[in-house]
Amino acid sequence: DDITKISKAAKIMERMVNQNTFDDIAQDFKYFEDASDEYRDQQGTLLPLWKFQYDKTKRLAVTAISWNPKYKDLFAVGYGSYDFMKQGQGMLLLYTMKNPSFPEYVFSSESGVMCLDFHNDHPYLMAVGFYDGNVAIYNVKKATSQPSYRSSAKSGKHTEPVWQVKWQKDDMDNNLNFFSISSDGRIVSWTLVKNELVHTDVIKLSVEGTTMQGPEGLQLQTLGCGTSFDFHKKIDYLFLVGTEEGKIYKCSKYYSSQFLDVFEAHHMAVDSVSWNPYHLKVFISCSSDWTVKIWDHTIKTPMFIYDLNSAVGDVAWSPYSSTVFAAVTTDGKAHVFDLSINKYEALCTQLVVAKKKNKITHIQFNPVYPVVIIGDERGHVTSLKLSPNLRRMPKEKKGQEVKKGPEVEIAKLDKLLNLVREPESKA
Repeated sequence: DDITKISKAAKIMERMVNQNTFDDIAQDFKYFEDASDEYRDQQGTLLPLWKFQYDKTKRLAVTAISWNPKYKDLFAVGYGSYDFMKQGQGMLLLYTMKNPSFPEYVFSSESGVMCLDFHNDHPYLMAVGFYDGNVAIYNVKKATSQPSYRSSAKSGKHTEPVWQVKWQKDDMDNNLNFFSISSDGRIVSWTLVKNELVHTDVIKLSVEGTTMQGPEGLQLQTLGCGTSFDFHKKIDYLFLVGTEEGKIYKCSKYYSSQFLDVFEAHHMAVDSVSWNPYHLKVFISCSSDWTVKIWDHTIKTPMFIYDLNSAVGDVAWSPYSSTVFAAVTTDGKAHVFDLSINKYEALCTQLVVAKKKNKITHIQFNPVYPVVIIGDERGHVTSLKLSPNLRRMPKEKKGQEVKKGPEVEIAKLDKLLNLVREPESKA
């Protein structure tokens, strides 16, 4: 086929043209360090870089963003709608920062995409969850626009939207498997066995004290609505579940009937919950009740609470520091905190999307570059560069080499936690 022969060359040319067109942005991405940070006590800024948009996603909201674990410039964006009245089709695009004008891969789906996750060891595989309750695995290597595997009504799909999917380590027989969570109150493990997705329910979220007597002595249990979850980085069986009621459950993969712990976390739905990448006890949660809270999973009350004056759609820890995190709120602002510099307020609060009716939905830090990407309800993804104050590393003292690495990051966060922990809980 003649077109495939020149497609690689055409792709390289397209990237070259793009790099020339957006040369100023490429230069900023690589070299710009905001000098005014030195005069701004500790505040920092976000410098807008490329904006990614595509004709067919104009009316869809960005519902998921994920960086590829292997190619650090590649990210996937899921499109759908959070408005249950306006449900239509969904899209799944893969963009690279090397070509902001057009996506590398385009997949479309009948139902809105709600979440996605790249596999760590097979970076070409994406698990995707849909509004109609189905899950699917897309293989980017295959040139079709259809998923390689997907669930169906008879293979135990969810009955409500799937809010999050997360890949797990392969099981004993080296089968691929991932978990999904949905508002139907089920957390399901999906395993790929002989080219079919097989499901097992791990946990049903039941709400305590809501068992009702149905007719003829039936026990009716109200199910909690799961909205987000995250698995512990080291303790394989441990995971957190955020729910629509505002509670966060600490669960184990092995006990399906009860929870290890319940945190009365928020007054509204928990939009995101995630473990700190360095410190094994700490996790963060955000909610539509305007707050972001930081927790120690062994203590029932939050360590830090931040009120951001607007519903918080997403929160993310930074990959380079244990004390830096970013949150986005529905009023179009991004907030970046560094607890080791200021534990009371954000170092940067910046308007990212200006339109009245537009809301930011998601934020993700790039694993290696000082860049965040932010998605909004108009289907746009904006990349922004963090100024030097937002990624301060330990200072060099004379005659001492700077200690770096996970131990330093853990100690840094521990120091802060010790300030807010009750004295008796240190023992």
